[in-house]
Parts: sequence; C-alpha cells; structure tokens
Amino acid sequence: MQVDISIERSQHFKLTQALLVYRSNQRAFVTKHEVRYRAGEAPVLCEVTPLRTAFLHSLVRDLQGSIVPEVFPDNILARTEQMICWWTPAQRRQMFFGGTQQDMSEVNGAIFPHPALVWIAINRQLYLRALQENARPAASTKMCFAPYWNIDEEGSVCLGSMEAPKVTTIRSIPQWEKSFYESEFTHGNVGRVTRHKGGFEGLWKALPNTAEFPTDTLVGLPETLEKFLKQSARIYG
Repeated sequence: MQVDISIERSQHFKLTQALLVYRSNQRAFVTKHEVRYRAGEAPVLCEVTPLRTAFLHSLVRDLQGSIVPEVFPDNILARTEQMICWWTPAQRRQMFFGGTQQDMSEVNGAIFPHPALVWIAINRQLYLRALQENARPAASTKMCFAPYWNIDEEGSVCLGSMEAPKVTTIRSIPQWEKSFYESEFTHGNVGRVTRHKGGFEGLWKALPNTAEFPTDTLVGLPETLEKFLKQSARIYG
C-alpha cells in the first residue's frame, strides 16, 4: 500500500500520542497513550489515558485542516470540510464526444442546451444529478439521472483524462464545471440515461441549435437532494 501525504510547507512532526485499536468479532475499543522519550532509546508508550470526545474532535480538525472563511453565493447548497455541493441553472454549453463513438462526430464540439444540475465535489471526485425544474432545489427535491455518458448509477463521474481541480473550494467551482464540459464523453456506464426514444445519441444529436433542454426526457429518481448528499458522502467515505 502506498500512502502520499502532502504538506504545504516544511514542518517538523514529533510522535506525541498513540491510539491502539482492539477488535473482537462483534466489538472494538480504542486506548490512548502518551509517548515518552528517553535519550538514546526508542519512544515508549505510557499508561492508558481516557479517550475523550474533545480529543477526537480536535484530532479530526487537525487531520482535515480548517475551512477558509468564504462568503456563500446563492448557488451553494451544502459545504463540509471535504465536500462542496452546488447547483447550476439550465444553460447552453459546448460538449465533446470521443472514444469509439464515431457516429457522434457530426455534433462533436457543438453548443447544446443543458438541464439544471446538482454537483457534488468530494476531494477529487465529482457526482452529478439533473433537475426537472430550473430552480434552486430544496432538501426534499427529487433528483434525476444526469443525461450524460461517463456517469454511473450513483452519479459518480468517470474522470478519465479530465483535469479535476485539486481543491474543493467555492473558487474551484468554475474549474470543476469547465473540466466536466471540456472532457470527452466516451461511453455509457448504465443502461438508461434518458427517456428519449433515440437514447443518448438520439437526444444529443437533436439538441444543437435548440434553445432549451427537453426535461421530459430526464429519468426521474426516488432519491432526494438530501439522500444524494448522504449517499455520495457514504460512498466516498
């Protein structure tokens, strides 16, 4: 297993505490130990000390870092240390098609109308859903499958060669969107991404030079925005 740790600037780290995890078939518990140093000897674990909730919260904050204060624009739906969720209204954007889908070459690079979308960026992973209504969604708003290739059933985008931002901040949102639209849509990951009778190819071939995305072609889901957020966080975690 390879573990990469990125530190913004040179720092000196010293082992100060150790957590030991004990497991049985049905239960687990953790003990915390201070670390004692003696000249010329290896560090020694001291006796058990209470593992308090405040310590765990402090440890999580230190591991995750802190969110830089940002003013939330209206498009932000949710924000945590590792995740940012936002929505975009219906708009017209350029799209590209690649891979083995030569029959899409006639519309490659054209300008298409797109439905309103909900985006979730967690670390360097992107999740996407579509909206029936061109309005800011509430927690109970039902999601639709985003009508694009390169997306699986959970809404996870196959990044491929997409240049995903290295951060999940409000300032990174335009880059997430730009990278998504400028990547090549190459393959389907699920059986049905649209209700259009011509499938994915028929839908997008009919859309260049049209004003609005036909929302009646969206595949509705029982999933709400709240469930989409929780599901994405669970999958990533």
